[in-house]
Amino acid sequence: MSGDTPHVTTVLADHVLTVTLDRPERLNAFTARMATELIAAFDRADADDDVRVVVVTGAGRGFCAGADLAGGGSTFDYDKRAAEATNTATATDPDRDRGGLVALRIFECTKPVIGAINGPAVGVGVTMTLPMDVRLASSTARFGFVFARRGIVPEAASSWFLPRVVGISRAMEWVATGRVFDAAEALDGGLVRSVHEPDDLLPAAHALAAEIAQNTAPVSVAIARQMMWRMLGADHPLEAHRVDSCAIIERGRSADAAEGVTAFLEKRPARFPDRVSTDLPPLYPWWPDRPWTPLPDGRDG
Repeated sequence: MSGDTPHVTTVLADHVLTVTLDRPERLNAFTARMATELIAAFDRADADDDVRVVVVTGAGRGFCAGADLAGGGSTFDYDKRAAEATNTATATDPDRDRGGLVALRIFECTKPVIGAINGPAVGVGVTMTLPMDVRLASSTARFGFVFARRGIVPEAASSWFLPRVVGISRAMEWVATGRVFDAAEALDGGLVRSVHEPDDLLPAAHALAAEIAQNTAPVSVAIARQMMWRMLGADHPLEAHRVDSCAIIERGRSADAAEGVTAFLEKRPARFPDRVSTDLPPLYPWWPDRPWTPLPDGRDG
């Protein structure tokens, strides 16, 4: 494979950006380059008002088979990785896992994100999907939080995301056993919203994306997405009430609100004028900046 071949490809159509993990010969195994290209794709999605929804899927018969294990036993040796990193386009802070950088970028996205999991999603291949808003799976999909079977631990901020998505008991069962399970178990556990035959998966994901893109105000969706995710960590509903109150007042006087009500009364589709790039209200973002601070790990001692 040429060094110039991208590991991620994108297609924009009808306000939906489809992001495809594109290493089918390796079941789309995760690489440093893939991480860099995924982050760049989400950067572009946020900057482009023509993008209203993002769909993430995999090329070929896999979604993402986890980390590329071509490095053998040193695959997860971050010290060795840092020493060998010579490509500044893919090198990252050795104190931060790449899957976590991708997960946090998806978490920060202003557009809703739908995962269309078309095949095996193992390790980082499943943890990267946890900050996506909705996950749909092919009947051929397989999932595995296999970290303990590889002598490591869950990454990609999944210790925060997974219990919130499926509950602590199911999360610990999947993490402690490290077993690979099928789409039916993923559906039963709440990891995925629905299971589809392989040929029906992407059309179903795009239909859901179209329902969002064609009927809702992008600025309202951007704000609501962060309200929902960030309130998962709130310690009292008063925090939500405070943000809700400010947001509804700001949006209530917007051009979008006037158009939404008028369109409803006139029984026609709304044409929302506000744009995420220019019209997010002053309250956004309302959360404090959280700078990265590594924990001490004895590297120097």
